[in-house]
Amino acid sequence: MSIIISNPDQRMAEIAEKVKHGERLSLEDGVFLYQSDDLLTIGQLANEVNLRKNGKKVYFIDNMSLYFTNVCEAHCAFCHFRRDEGEEGAYTLTPEEMFEYIDQHIHPGMREFHIAQGHNPHLPFEYYVNCIRALKERYPDVTIKAHTAAEIEFFSRISGLTYKEVLQTLMDAGLATLTGGGAEILSERYRKKMGVGKATTDQWLQVQRDAHSLGLKTHATMLYGSIETLEERIQHMILLRELQDDTNGFMVFIPNSVQPANVNAGIKRRVAAFDDLKTIAISRLMVDNIPHIKAYFINLGTQLAQIALSFGASDVHGTIVKERISHAAGALSPEGLTRDELVWLVKGAGRIPVERDTFYNEIKVYE
Repeated sequence: MSIIISNPDQRMAEIAEKVKHGERLSLEDGVFLYQSDDLLTIGQLANEVNLRKNGKKVYFIDNMSLYFTNVCEAHCAFCHFRRDEGEEGAYTLTPEEMFEYIDQHIHPGMREFHIAQGHNPHLPFEYYVNCIRALKERYPDVTIKAHTAAEIEFFSRISGLTYKEVLQTLMDAGLATLTGGGAEILSERYRKKMGVGKATTDQWLQVQRDAHSLGLKTHATMLYGSIETLEERIQHMILLRELQDDTNGFMVFIPNSVQPANVNAGIKRRVAAFDDLKTIAISRLMVDNIPHIKAYFINLGTQLAQIALSFGASDVHGTIVKERISHAAGALSPEGLTRDELVWLVKGAGRIPVERDTFYNEIKVYE
């Protein structure tokens, strides 16, 4: 690997040597990279790591986002999706209502339901189990990716079951993998400050550990761009890296920038594109044992997502159909893309689009 450092610096040269030889970066290395303005060198390093892992292939899936309910007991400062019971706009869907929506949008080749919702304290755990079971019975060929680790902790509280018992019950109903949300920033200072009234750092990590022990492959996110410190961002990545060392259960890491709907949450403006690209690249360099870094076009926008594919990203998510959570907070991107649009996005970045299933098995390579 030949790296040309655009702004010669001894510390950057040392980090480049570590990357070249496959040595793990430290907390101090990660913070230095965030403090550096040498974006091109950081991106080049991340691109080389990604090319070693994934070549020029970039993955996407034909999927649909579903939202059972937006009623939520948590009051996360960054969220504009949640509602209180009885509030205007609050809803909880029955399985029949979900079927009606799905049948309007489903098409041959759709492979995944990506399911998210609020922590609704007015529903029993059985509601969520029955929804998963009903979806699996009606659409047996579609993989169900549902529930964050924070939701599993919530289900454990309302049901009295252990995390593993909750997970096994959902798996028996048709759950195939967890989504990656609820992590936000894995720092108790951040979670207290932002009013993250859901799983603690330790609880989120334990749910993921338990899921991996049951054979589930899962996802992990980071929500950056508000009041977290650079050290907290890097420590978040290190916590995921350490868990991955133990379990090898994460398939992809998804850094998501916050959307600027709530100035009271310290979110006064959109995250700078410079920071977005740097975060994608540093994620690839720090989280060295998770196969993929996702450039989530919903939060990045399609054009910046294209550029991110040269900064360490190897996945652009999926078709989605209609995304609601980020758009409720002010995202400016399309609510979804077609398969052809995703292929165009990837090819436009000089990469090879690969349609995948939930578990990164290749379905079709678009040469």
